[in-house]
Amino acid sequence: MEFPAPVTAVACMQRYIAAHLDEEISLDELAAAGYSKYHALRMFKDLTGRTPFETIRALRLTKAAQALQGSGGKVIDAALENRFGSHDGFTRAFARQFAITPQKYQRELPAAKWFISHPIEHYFILKEGQERKTAFVRKKESVPGVVTVTPIERPTRKLILKRAIHSTDYWTLCEEIGCDWEGIFNSIPEKIDLFRYCQLPPNLVTPGTCPVAFGVEVPLDYAKPLPEGCDVMELPPCTLLYFQTVPYEDPNGFGVAHEMMERAFDAYRPEMYGWAWAPELAPLYVFSATPETGARKAVPVKKA
Repeated sequence: MEFPAPVTAVACMQRYIAAHLDEEISLDELAAAGYSKYHALRMFKDLTGRTPFETIRALRLTKAAQALQGSGGKVIDAALENRFGSHDGFTRAFARQFAITPQKYQRELPAAKWFISHPIEHYFILKEGQERKTAFVRKKESVPGVVTVTPIERPTRKLILKRAIHSTDYWTLCEEIGCDWEGIFNSIPEKIDLFRYCQLPPNLVTPGTCPVAFGVEVPLDYAKPLPEGCDVMELPPCTLLYFQTVPYEDPNGFGVAHEMMERAFDAYRPEMYGWAWAPELAPLYVFSATPETGARKAVPVKKA
């Protein structure tokens, strides 16, 4: 699909930031061709909710948090590697972003508000449902039409949830309770896979909430404090059938990949392979689609 000129310009700036995050980034380099620097800044904030430099800082702090989570390295090294000039300045910025000092974060590894920057084109593709269907017809040959189905055994585990009241899908979830939950749940080092959102069966929906939620599965012995506003439940052992398309090259091909996955899922007959759908055992999980992984969905089943 064709995007409005401001969307194309902001997408170009997002790609530049991602490619040069470890370098000095100037406003002259960011401003899209044909726009003044002021107009480029305003377009970026209007469409993403942050200025380019707020985005750069949030991405660098998230990268630093990931480095602290994955090693016993020094805090100052994480600061310098992410273009912070001093230990004190980094500590203040980190505490403002994550409400915890980097030293304490490294010791305790709590859930934190990692920042995930989604391409602005994806928002417009998903919001324009008709365009997505048109794109499927027009571009279906650009994404290989192969969907694999793989059973994965899950032991007893916990599900941490951020529930909503009125939402029906991912975008209405974001509109109702914000999109930060993907980054928060992704920051939990003990996570068992990370889905984008889940669709809850009736037995897991609490009064006054809806069947759509953000969440993450963690091991049964997970005992850290829950992110604010979340609840937790225990899930019984089950098998999850993972539906997955093959990787694709087009960065904006996720809509086509999701469409192919949904068509394969709708046509799948579990009883032919000795399975039966088992929605009472776990939610249905929908994952982010990426060129590297393709589109994915996981559905609980039991032996027929």
